[in-house]
Amino acid sequence: MTPPENTTDAVKAITTNTDFELGSVPPQERRGWLAITMIWVTIGIDVSGTMLGLELASGMNLGPALAATVLGSVLLGLLAIGCSYIGARTGLTTSMISRAVFGTIGGRLIAAMIVISSLGWFAVQTGFFASYAQHTLQDALGWSVPAWVLAALGGALMLLTAVLGYRAIQKLSLWAVPLLLALLGLGTVLALSRYGTSGLSEEVEATLGFGTAVSLVMSIFILGVVLTPDMARWAKTPGHAMASGFVGFFLGNSIIVVVAILFTKLTGSDQILSIFIVSGLGVVALAVLTIAQWSTNTTNAYSASLSLAAILPRVPRRVHALVGGSIAIVAACFGFVDWFIPFISLMGTLLAPYGGVYVASLFFRMRAGGDVMAGERQQVRWPSLLAWAAACLVALATTDPTAGLGFGWFTLTTIPTLDGLLAGLLFQSALSLTASRRHREALA
Repeated sequence: MTPPENTTDAVKAITTNTDFELGSVPPQERRGWLAITMIWVTIGIDVSGTMLGLELASGMNLGPALAATVLGSVLLGLLAIGCSYIGARTGLTTSMISRAVFGTIGGRLIAAMIVISSLGWFAVQTGFFASYAQHTLQDALGWSVPAWVLAALGGALMLLTAVLGYRAIQKLSLWAVPLLLALLGLGTVLALSRYGTSGLSEEVEATLGFGTAVSLVMSIFILGVVLTPDMARWAKTPGHAMASGFVGFFLGNSIIVVVAILFTKLTGSDQILSIFIVSGLGVVALAVLTIAQWSTNTTNAYSASLSLAAILPRVPRRVHALVGGSIAIVAACFGFVDWFIPFISLMGTLLAPYGGVYVASLFFRMRAGGDVMAGERQQVRWPSLLAWAAACLVALATTDPTAGLGFGWFTLTTIPTLDGLLAGLLFQSALSLTASRRHREALA
């Protein structure tokens, strides 16, 4: 199945930049499912996952913590299937899709939200790197390096591949995945040999509800699900894209969280890299940290550059990546990481509903054989924007204020992130079905 023909000048154009940020990726440039899966796995293995694993291990017993991780990762994988399908069928970036769903002006507003979210997450991940690297260098080598220096250096490295584009990111992931898995496996063996398994059965006070835990597991990677088209558009077929979406998100999201839970239970430490340090492998610890954050965070700057290109198409994507990434690095140097929990909660509230809306909108449009980019003929498609706003309200209403940004008025699935996405899917589906019925009646 090949991408549909696009009718607007913006989408017909094959840009001079090899990342096709304003047009559909041509068939000859498409990749197999494994290459894209490797990217998703590398994105999932990062320091934020270890932070979340620590939270789960501290607030839940082992069984519920692992169950919440697996369920949240399975749900992410299932959601990624739908978003990946849209990306492969259209061959378009997430921000170009937003113009098709919300109109030219409405799409730019959504693209701006994606830019803020992507660059904010880049700053958070860079801050994580700086904090962990600072502790690692101090404990392993006795070096005292300011966190802002490490944020600047690490952020520059992460930004490099984002500036170069998709092909550089793919090459990075091909060697990062096996290396990271080998190092994490080594760490697990060291932890078991040093501490045994007694810590796994210790009871802790349950301070996290199961639904809240699943929501946090989903929220930490929900931005990736919604931005799936940025990578899935490179897949050979929708089937390849959907396979890579499920496998990549399930494994990518669960591996590091599970390892972090086990490490925390086994060692009682909040530093997952400490086992390498006490074993005299401080350089290995630093390598794990650098590779994990580099291969993860570069995609945040890349997605931000794609969205900026949709807003300001006359500026080259690489310039967008360089300028936007530099701003995020400065934010990281000033401690943006301190906003970690509120930030992932906000992303879950705003971005999950958007994913539901664009999947429903384009699915019905493609099923009817309509022009995918027909929405660009309008400046604002108010029904889609209203569906997104209503779904955001549902996500806020079902989020406990003690666990994130929300009101806690009622519960649906007990997973606010999932509530928002399903609400967006249902609201937009209802609108699309109503419009389709009216169109048939007008023709009758």
